Amino acid sequence: MGTQDTQESNHQASVSGTGRRALLGAAVLGATGGVLGLSGTARAADARHGGGGGLKSLPVPTVIGHRGASGYRPEHTFGSYQLALDLGADIVEAGDLVPTRDGHLVCRHEPEIGGTTDVADHPEFASRRTTKVLDGVSLTGWFTEDFTLAELKTLRAVERIPDYRPHNTLYNGRWEIPTFEEVLKWQDEQTRKRGKQVWVYPETKHPTYFRKLGLGLEERVAKLLHKHGKDKKNSPVILQSFEPSSIQRLNKLVDNPLVVLLSAAGTRPWDFVEAGDPRTVDDLVTRAGLREIAGYANGVGPTLDLVIPKDASGNLTTPTALVKDAHAVGLVLHPYTMRNENPFLPPSFRKGTDADAYGDSLSVFRTYFATGIDGVFTDNPDTGLLARADFVNG
Repeated sequence: MGTQDTQESNHQASVSGTGRRALLGAAVLGATGGVLGLSGTARAADARHGGGGGLKSLPVPTVIGHRGASGYRPEHTFGSYQLALDLGADIVEAGDLVPTRDGHLVCRHEPEIGGTTDVADHPEFASRRTTKVLDGVSLTGWFTEDFTLAELKTLRAVERIPDYRPHNTLYNGRWEIPTFEEVLKWQDEQTRKRGKQVWVYPETKHPTYFRKLGLGLEERVAKLLHKHGKDKKNSPVILQSFEPSSIQRLNKLVDNPLVVLLSAAGTRPWDFVEAGDPRTVDDLVTRAGLREIAGYANGVGPTLDLVIPKDASGNLTTPTALVKDAHAVGLVLHPYTMRNENPFLPPSFRKGTDADAYGDSLSVFRTYFATGIDGVFTDNPDTGLLARADFVNG
């Protein structure tokens, strides 16, 4: 996810394009009744996504491996991606896409790589450490746009949140930074090996920032998807971004399923800030805002708090109307991010006080599934699949 997700992690249209989206939306409409009950949800899953190709072929609720299986391996590595598939994830979020200086797309949580690679241990790159303003936030570190791909390939990935996941540090230094093109080739290889279509769910990161640097993301994404024959309506690649204008741009370049990510209530997408658009996420989740999004996208990826807000103590309250309102205009919902560790769970679901201990995340999954969401991003896809089985069969 984007910079917005960093906070969450650490704390816890053309006419033809519109028509495309409307057709997929029709599969969602007419199946939203009864989504709060167990049997109702199972029926809704069959009706909304049963049969055919594309999004309709995915199980509901869909379990999406967030940056792979990042609860168990350093994120955005082939080790993490591979494990997500081995654990049964329906989709792998293979690719938070950021560019290199020479224009290649690589997979990193953020363009600043001091916290996700061993770059600080490379004296030859010490002079690259710098301070930049990224989406209004001053950051000091090393940035992908200051490295060639060949230089980045000399680095190795490390665990981003070792205080919560000390066990993941076992794998520090094991994997290199993957490129998006390597991901697309890996996807084909895994599909052949497993005899089952593998899905990926890349995100354009800070597209306005990079466009100003002459490193536009959307055209590079579209070129690679076209090269590999994965730019169609039913292609197993869902594209996402926190910037609605990036999704609108992609809608003109490719026919892939598209999703607008939504950060915390009251925040503004950075492209809105740059364009002087006063709207916030609160405006985007209104019926009118969702209807507009449905004109160029297939879904929304809200932070979990937009589905079920928390009170001042961090405990869950009453679900909002977001699921119902999004389904009413044909949008699917894939909120983010479910994690097993105590700090990322509402207090009433925690067990003990250790930061790396697991709480009752199975119950939290089931609570969110009961709202009728179409899927969820999770660092622990095996837990999500167990919770889904309990939910659908319960």
